[in-house]
Amino acid sequence: MLSSLPKLTLWLVAVVAAMTAGVSGQSSGGRLTGKVVDKDGKPLAGVTVVATNQINSKSSVRQTKADGSYIIRLTNGAYRITVAKPFEARFDRGKTEEYGAFANLICDAQKLCSALENVIIDGSERKIDFAVANPSTETTAAKPGDMAKSPFKTREVLDRWRITFPEYDRYGDKGARGRDVPFRKSNKWYNPYDLNVLKGDKPIFGNDYFMVLSAVSTTGVELRRTPSGNNVSTASPNSNNFFGRPESFSLNQTMQVSFEFFKGQTVFRPRIWALKISPTFSLPNYLNARENGIVNVDVRRGTTRTDYHVSLEEAFAEVKLFDVNDNYDFVSVRAGIQPFNADFRGFLFSDNNLGFRVFGGHSNNKSQFNFAYFRSIEKDTNSGLNSMKSLRPQNIYIANYYRQDFLTKGYTIQAVVAYNDDRADKHYDENGFLVRPALVGSARPHNVKAGYLGFNGDGHIGVLNLTNSYYYAFGHDDFNPIAGKRTKISAHMAAVEASIDKNWLRFRGSVFFASGDKNPTDDKATGFDSILDDPNFAGGQFSYWSRQGIRLVSTEIGLVQGNSLLPTLRSSKIEGQSNFVNPGIMIFNAGVDAELTQTIKAVFNANYLRFHRTDVLKYVLFEPVVRHEIGYDLSLGAVYRPFLINNITMTFGGSMFFAGKGFRDIYTDRTQNCPIPNFCTPGPQIVNPSKPQYSLFSQLKLVF
Repeated sequence: MLSSLPKLTLWLVAVVAAMTAGVSGQSSGGRLTGKVVDKDGKPLAGVTVVATNQINSKSSVRQTKADGSYIIRLTNGAYRITVAKPFEARFDRGKTEEYGAFANLICDAQKLCSALENVIIDGSERKIDFAVANPSTETTAAKPGDMAKSPFKTREVLDRWRITFPEYDRYGDKGARGRDVPFRKSNKWYNPYDLNVLKGDKPIFGNDYFMVLSAVSTTGVELRRTPSGNNVSTASPNSNNFFGRPESFSLNQTMQVSFEFFKGQTVFRPRIWALKISPTFSLPNYLNARENGIVNVDVRRGTTRTDYHVSLEEAFAEVKLFDVNDNYDFVSVRAGIQPFNADFRGFLFSDNNLGFRVFGGHSNNKSQFNFAYFRSIEKDTNSGLNSMKSLRPQNIYIANYYRQDFLTKGYTIQAVVAYNDDRADKHYDENGFLVRPALVGSARPHNVKAGYLGFNGDGHIGVLNLTNSYYYAFGHDDFNPIAGKRTKISAHMAAVEASIDKNWLRFRGSVFFASGDKNPTDDKATGFDSILDDPNFAGGQFSYWSRQGIRLVSTEIGLVQGNSLLPTLRSSKIEGQSNFVNPGIMIFNAGVDAELTQTIKAVFNANYLRFHRTDVLKYVLFEPVVRHEIGYDLSLGAVYRPFLINNITMTFGGSMFFAGKGFRDIYTDRTQNCPIPNFCTPGPQIVNPSKPQYSLFSQLKLVF
């Protein structure tokens, strides 16, 4: 913190000097004058005064005359004033106001000030009188209690946590006409730039006890069109037997308040201990669909739902066990409800759940590790938050290891070992649908025991930004509902993203692959599935395929779950069990990120999607033909930070999905002329969608 303050101060005074010169219209230079005396106040001749520009490091020197006076002509700017050897300056600590409003004394442990920084030359004359001493002929007696002499010069800091910038009114008009006042001594608790104890800028007591109080409000609105079923009772008397009206509207308001209390001076050192709790409120979660049986299993509930939920997304205690070495490598333990992401992009497991984690680092923090155990809490169906009503019989074990600067600087690798022990039980979600076991095929409770071996990388190699991931899944499902028997799991997933930055543009290309199952009735399960994924890949939140949960109509399972890339045929990502008998997928992505201004970032993505295998879909849907092409997914998004800070972020996105042959095969009933109203038109052999699927959403995030 101390080392950064001079740099910030130099920047500040340089701006002051430049703006002063520009606004006043004065000349581009001024004079530094003054008189140099000895310790007895007698003028000294022949002392070399050095004025160094703090921006360009150019120095100007002049020797004092017989009367001790000196005159140095300087260009406008901020200067550091010293004298050449054998003399040393002795600036007076009581004359800082005379030296200038931004002047800063550089003093040693004996409080002897030999340099003066931030002397502003602004077109006029600046007078600096000071004394000098000759250390080669003089000695300074040490006073009782003085610090031992050090070869390094230090500056006195009474309370490093409360060092503040000087109040700075750039134009001298106190912000009139909306002009800049970058630094003011307001200390208002709601100002993100002011220092206060609520944000952990200053200790609440002592020198290492801190409190952080934060709040996050997230408001999301979305209008979408996805294939919908009408089940046994349709909202429209003239609807098709299987396919309902596809539009829906949702509104989600989430508020999270976090309180954290910890001990430790955390500039470079890990915290000694910490406590944190984050109550989270869904107020409300609203859905308006156009068909019955979507918001609730009971068709009498109609087509709308308003749901409220209270949860704990964080509630943990953390303790540092020991230091590994003097470089602040450490080992800590954290227990309670906590966030955890198994890899860089959220391909395998990303959640806030009840767990126990040992973590730390070594080799000067070049290497980090985690050993984590989670006993899953049931999830609220509609908000996705922790239910807090009961625990689920699911145990998750994850260990990972990171190594920075692998083979080349800037590239980090990671190895992952994970095990999902998801035990048999029966569970209905909040809307009355059976999610464990999945209501498909031979539905009966079963155990899924799946292990994972993974290798991931993220960083850059030269100018190339690179992310890569590979997972191999193994284990068994003692009764897969689609296969109707015990299955042996053996599946793969791979992903690669490469990008290059050109000025304000980032050009991206990526490929995603998850293996599918070619024989749904044998004892081999080769379709890849995760534990609880939340991937930021191939468009992420802006992608239609990734963002939307698309159900298989006339079934109680999903083709793909919300915030996932995997077509796993699960009943639910957050409440159902992993299913390794699925079609798999291949995604080819191209995108551009554009920093249009300092406040606006635009994101464009184009995806081409194909099923790896379609045999499972044919078997589940009783369709003789399901082709591999899923379709094209085009999306455009924007992130707006109106105040150049992350405290207020607005996100807007729109995506369109153009169905391919395989998608049309799934959502086409050949016995009807037009199976999905306002979605397709009849053709001679197979109907073709006339309207693309779409999603329009916006999100406002406020952070304190």
